Amino acid sequence: MNLLKAASTVSVLTLASRVTGLVREALIASAFGASALTDAFNVAWRIPNLLRRLFAEGAFAQAFVPILAATRERDGDEATHRLVDAVATVLWWCLLATVVVGVAAAPVVVWLVASGLQRFDDAVWMTRVMFPYIALISMVSLAAGILNTWRRFAVPAATPVLLNLCVIAATLWGAPWFAAIGIEPIYAVAGGTVLGGIVQLALQVPALRAIGYLPRLGLTPATVAAAWRHPGVRRVLGQMGPAVLGVSVAQISLLINTHIASRLAVGSVSWLNLADRLMELPTALLGVAMGVVLLPQLASAQARDDHAAYSAMLDWGLRLVVLLTLPCAVALVVFPQPMLAVLFHHGHFTGRDVVQSAGPLAAYGVGLLGIVAVKVLAPGYYARQDIRTPVRIAIAVLVLTQLMNLVLVPWLAHSALTLSIGLGAMINAGWLLRGLVRAGVYRPGPGWGRFVLSVLLGCIALGAALFWADGAVDWIGSQARPWWRAGVLAGVLGAVALLYFGVLAACGVRLREFMRRA
Repeated sequence: MNLLKAASTVSVLTLASRVTGLVREALIASAFGASALTDAFNVAWRIPNLLRRLFAEGAFAQAFVPILAATRERDGDEATHRLVDAVATVLWWCLLATVVVGVAAAPVVVWLVASGLQRFDDAVWMTRVMFPYIALISMVSLAAGILNTWRRFAVPAATPVLLNLCVIAATLWGAPWFAAIGIEPIYAVAGGTVLGGIVQLALQVPALRAIGYLPRLGLTPATVAAAWRHPGVRRVLGQMGPAVLGVSVAQISLLINTHIASRLAVGSVSWLNLADRLMELPTALLGVAMGVVLLPQLASAQARDDHAAYSAMLDWGLRLVVLLTLPCAVALVVFPQPMLAVLFHHGHFTGRDVVQSAGPLAAYGVGLLGIVAVKVLAPGYYARQDIRTPVRIAIAVLVLTQLMNLVLVPWLAHSALTLSIGLGAMINAGWLLRGLVRAGVYRPGPGWGRFVLSVLLGCIALGAALFWADGAVDWIGSQARPWWRAGVLAGVLGAVALLYFGVLAACGVRLREFMRRA
């Protein structure tokens, strides 16, 4: 399997997901603006997504995928089938209980996340509507872990597009219908989220059946009890304990930031949400794609005790991250307003909202390399079933992040919240890298100095061109010509990409060097 081709497949499909996600956010921003009601929706949307990252794509994936890959490598298909069935059974019943508790406790959950909301009751009701999404998307993540281990990356990478399409349909057609019958239109968007989870889960079934690993859920007390006693389930749960703690550290930081933002100017939660959406574009295209591809391959190499392949895959992943993340970081720092204006400056989303969203987006750019690098470095620990080390580092970084908030929020308001996350991610990545090198797990290959210098020269050229383009066009004032503005942005980004890779080629960097087979 060509790792670059696999990562590119995931990246392309993730790009489709993120593009439709940006369309989703643009439509919501245009229809509802950055208002108190939109803040309520964003908080309600964030709660099940926080739990998704915590249990589904976060702790569960980190614990399950290495054990699944090792079981397949060492014990064969029959043992792997039993593991999948037992884990799916336990996960399903735990999720069902979580949804019941979450719906009942929604007022408490919303108060903990954002007690300063003006439309608190609306946030509570939308949280109740969307809470079943956590059960649906967690089962999707179980399916994704299985499919990725079998190197079937396309279906898991494509499924988020379905969620975005359902939310887009709810915004375009459901919201006007809700308004006509006297219900707050934004409630339709919450309903579209649950529909998206149902469609996502339905897409996994034929893909799992094709590889012969569609889980069989235990529905009787006897089968559920047997699933709990399965040794593989106990290993997954044992790994999930520290994994939940590690992932929850990042989510606790996000919750604290949301709480702080809810007590700043009205619209702060929405401005941060849009900055998150744009920051997640390079993060998903690079970090998420690399993590998805590397984790099962690293776990298989660990099961074979192939230390040279393990180190070589990490080195390849880090070089690719530096190559593609640094220019994106420069673009976020130098060019935030034009991108936000083209994507979101429509309808009720004003020029002031663009300016207020640009600050946190630029602040994210400062730490983008760390945010993406963590998604490559952390699997270097998870694949060895060492989750405790990243957890200890994450806890220390959480404390540092909130100390930075104490200093920066009075000075930079909501922009400080993303700056502290970015700086914390840089510290986190450096700490993880140091640990892998000191343990002898990762040995940097030759040529790093020349490679980094070439990338920096390309970024200087790219940044200078973007700085000129930022001042040469009145991006906010040209709102009346949206297609012209979008065309100019596409031309600028395409030109600077050619410039960047041209500088790299002149410095002797060849993309063909990144072709690698598992």
